[in-house]
This record gives sequence, structure tokens and C-alpha cells, in this order.
Amino acid sequence: MALKCGIVGLPNVGKSTLFNCLSNAKAQAANFPFCTIEPNVGTITVPDERLNKLAELVNPERILPTTIEIVDIAGLVKGASKGEGLGNQFLGNIRECDAIIHVLRCFEDGNVVHVDGNVNPVRDKDVIDMELQLKDLETLQKRADKIRKQAQVGDKDSKKLFDIYEKYRLHLEMGKSARSAEIDEKERELTSDLYLLTNKPVMYVCNVDESSVVNGNALVDQVKEAVKDENAEVLVLGVGIEADIASLDTFEERQMFLEDLGLEQAGVSKLINSAYRLLNLKTYFTAGVKEVRAWTILEGFKAPQAAGVIHTDFEKGFIRAEVIGYDDYIQYKSESAVKDAGKLHIEGKEYVVKDGDVMHFRFNV
Repeated sequence: MALKCGIVGLPNVGKSTLFNCLSNAKAQAANFPFCTIEPNVGTITVPDERLNKLAELVNPERILPTTIEIVDIAGLVKGASKGEGLGNQFLGNIRECDAIIHVLRCFEDGNVVHVDGNVNPVRDKDVIDMELQLKDLETLQKRADKIRKQAQVGDKDSKKLFDIYEKYRLHLEMGKSARSAEIDEKERELTSDLYLLTNKPVMYVCNVDESSVVNGNALVDQVKEAVKDENAEVLVLGVGIEADIASLDTFEERQMFLEDLGLEQAGVSKLINSAYRLLNLKTYFTAGVKEVRAWTILEGFKAPQAAGVIHTDFEKGFIRAEVIGYDDYIQYKSESAVKDAGKLHIEGKEYVVKDGDVMHFRFNV
């Protein structure tokens, strides 16, 4: 499933350095606005210790983790909603992403120029939010104009849509993003084709210096206060430090570096897992001597849909799924032992796949 998280932020906040830590793709980063012109796309492995534990038991020929795509999007400045700078390109790139990783500069460094002259992460957040909100207002205006007459003469469907557009419009005009509007699920479904930029789920990454990577700092506290009503995760991460960690050759060297800093794991690992959750993704596994593999599904997928991730024929000809809970597999240490213990379940088309399920599909095409 090619779901994408877009990394956004003002120029020089650490976006491209973060992207380079996450991916082998190397952006031509430089210390000036619009340092990234074309969005760089990296396919990122999602760390999952469960996959390793299954592989230890099965001893397969190969191990295949699940992945997500991360997109490094051009830096934005005021006026993007009107096409200033690379504004149109920036907004188009965000529209193609499923979720947003918003990087905010929470460190002082006189050697790194800030596009607005001084460090203020809340102001930086507001700049991007405003540009996205203005673009969403433009989208709503165009749609409302198309159905206004039908709504006024009593067309029920048009009136319903127009009323939802108005809810969004009033909310956005208050300087708030669409994701926090009081719109119920049915209304969101009816207007999903709007593809509002501020409806996308968001995570804030506070880029800090080495002294703040464990406990944060006053700038991080300001961000947390500013986003407390958004139900969004705030991740504290030292992008420069992550680059140093990524440059080390061995796992042991990286672990020693982390221990010296008082960290249990690299920030990029936390970020990847958080991005996976942000996209509303879950993982199920297939386990055999040929391969142990993690598969990505959306939360709520039923067994045939999960089978279709492997191949469309699996979904079309779905008969049943043989399911082992991850904990049961680890406890009994083999598929045969799980069967002997009566812990293998046969599930049909209505079974909702659980995160961590180990599955075999039976199908006929």
C-alpha cells in the first residue's frame, strides 16, 4: 500500500536532513530557502521487533519488513496559497500525501539562517497552517459556487453539501484547521472529494539541539501548548544527532552513542512508527520457510481485503483465513504446536484482521 507521509516546514528547519536520515535518497540540501525543489521520495522500512522474533522461530530464507513512503516537500514561505515562491508546487505535493510530518525548528544556531530572522516555532507553524487554510477556503469557495443555485432552490443533496461547506468555511475563517471542525463521520465522507489539506492527520516534530533531546526545552513547551487541542503527537528529535547516528557503521556503535545521550532508541525509529500510526496502518504477518513477511493494511480491513494486499486474486477467490495470534505463535514456538494447542482459528469474510495476526489464506480463482 503506497501511503505517503509528507515532511513539511519552513526552509532551514531540518526537513531534508531528517529525510536523509530516514532514507538512502540524498537531497541537495543547502542553507537557503527552497533548498528542496523537487520532492524526494524515500521508501522507509518500519522497524518491528515482532518480525525478528517470528523469523528466529521459523528460520526463513528471507525476511521482508513492511514499508511506508516519506516525501521531502519544498520549503514554504508566506504567500504560498497565492503561488508565491514554490507555493503551488508545495501545495500540490501535500495534496498527494496521506498525512503530514510538520518539522519545527526548536533550537538556536547563528550559523543557520532563519527565513524570518529569529527562531519562533509557534509562528512558523502558524505560517504554514495559514497558507493551507487559505488554500482550503479557496477550494470550498469554488465548490460552494457550483452548487449554490441548486441548494437555494431546494435540492436536498446540494443543500446538505452546501451546509457542510459552510461549517468548514466558518471554522477555517477562525484560523483553525479542518481536521478539528465539528464534522461527523458521515459528513466527512460526503465531502471527502474536497481533499482539504488541513483535514490530513498531522504530527509535529520539534527539531532540538543535543542538550534538549531527552527533556525538550522552552520552545518545545510552546509548541505543545499551541497544539494541545489538535489531538496531534509532538515528537522531540535532534535531527543533527540523528544524522550523526546514521553515519555510524555498526549497530553497536549506534547503541553506544544513544546510551551516551541517555536515549533508548534512535529518534527516527520513533518517528517511523509514529508515522505508521498516523496513517492508520496495521501489520499482519505471513510466516513460512521461504519468507517471514510483514504486510501493511488499513485499520478495520477484513480478511479478504488483507488477502488482496498480497494479490488481487487472493481477495477475489477468498475462501477462508487461518489465523494465529502473534502472542500464541511466540508462546508455542511453531505453527504445528499452535494447532495442537487448538489456538489456530479459521475465519471467514467478516473477520476484522488484528494487528500482529499471523495468517494463511485459502482461495480459489
